[in-house]
Amino acid sequence: MLAQRPPMGWNTWNTFGKDINEQLIRESADAFVDIGLKDAGYEYIVIDDCWSEYNRDPVTDRIVPHHEKFPNGMKVVADYVHSKGLKFGMYSCDGVRTCADYPGSFDHEFLDAQTFAEFGVDFLKYDNCYKPNSSHGPTLYHRMGMALRATGREILFSACNWGTEDVWSWIRSAGAHMYRSTGDIVDNPESYRKIALSQMDKLGYSAPGCFNDIDMLTVGMYGKGLVGSTGCNEADYRSQFSLWCMYSAPLMLGCDIRKIDEKTLKLVTNPELLRINQDAEARPPVILKSGWHEDCKVMFKFLENGEYALAFFNMGEKDAEMPAMFTDFGLTASSGYGLKLKNLFTGEDEGVYKEYFRTKVPAHDCAVYRAQTVRL
Repeated sequence: MLAQRPPMGWNTWNTFGKDINEQLIRESADAFVDIGLKDAGYEYIVIDDCWSEYNRDPVTDRIVPHHEKFPNGMKVVADYVHSKGLKFGMYSCDGVRTCADYPGSFDHEFLDAQTFAEFGVDFLKYDNCYKPNSSHGPTLYHRMGMALRATGREILFSACNWGTEDVWSWIRSAGAHMYRSTGDIVDNPESYRKIALSQMDKLGYSAPGCFNDIDMLTVGMYGKGLVGSTGCNEADYRSQFSLWCMYSAPLMLGCDIRKIDEKTLKLVTNPELLRINQDAEARPPVILKSGWHEDCKVMFKFLENGEYALAFFNMGEKDAEMPAMFTDFGLTASSGYGLKLKNLFTGEDEGVYKEYFRTKVPAHDCAVYRAQTVRL
């Protein structure tokens, strides 16, 4: 079954928007392999909006790839991505038009799904613009879910309705494998923090087979993207990536991976953080305020094999001493157990702590530990 763990890949939209073409996809697929993203577990190369002609083919009624951007057609592009051992993704919309005003799939779901399958698509991002007022959102996603299955091809269904219509309560029934639960992210600190905070009480709906998608990562963009992308610093990117890992959210990179810097590459391929994100149990973390700081959150997450993750996020503008009281996670002082901690950014063992652990976290930054219970 698809999406037993959060999907990992790359999407064109955050950095490139409408400026996409066959050469970009080929070069990005090459980079995926050359810099080690594929080896780290990233597998989907996804083309977002603006890939088609402005109108459907007047004879076949099919969506047609843009003749200048993709002169050889999508099957050739998909074949190249597949030749790299990667999977190929595309975009459509449940409305009459896409968000950028290209042909949508409303009332063409089965024809479009078959077209995508013939292209060799492995992943479909399905957006939510320009749908008729008389339409019922859940029905439209059910319709495309059935259409994708009717093709006989295994296609990951990425539903993108921005968290409207209480999507978390019904989207699993539509056959989706991941579901957008928020509005669009942009590359600034306020955006990713707002998104992360908005989902803290909804993570229990996310589970293997259908994951809460809190949008594509802006990690490594440094302001080189769409409107609102003022950029973040390294601390913000550490926090954003770590939050997505603690949430078991899909990891869809949005930077230009052909030009990714060494620090960003090291972060997004950190094997310990990826172990948290890809944990088979995909349990949501317990999330609590840390100390007196409203902007500071401490998270504790059950992992497989009897391990845990302990993370501290300082979303404020000042450095903070952040405490974690183990009893808040179920480990009391009288239990006879403590926590052995390993710092996942430095790789250092921090020792064994009973009842309480405190760490200093700079503004916008985070600290993440792998934890094991040990008898004292």
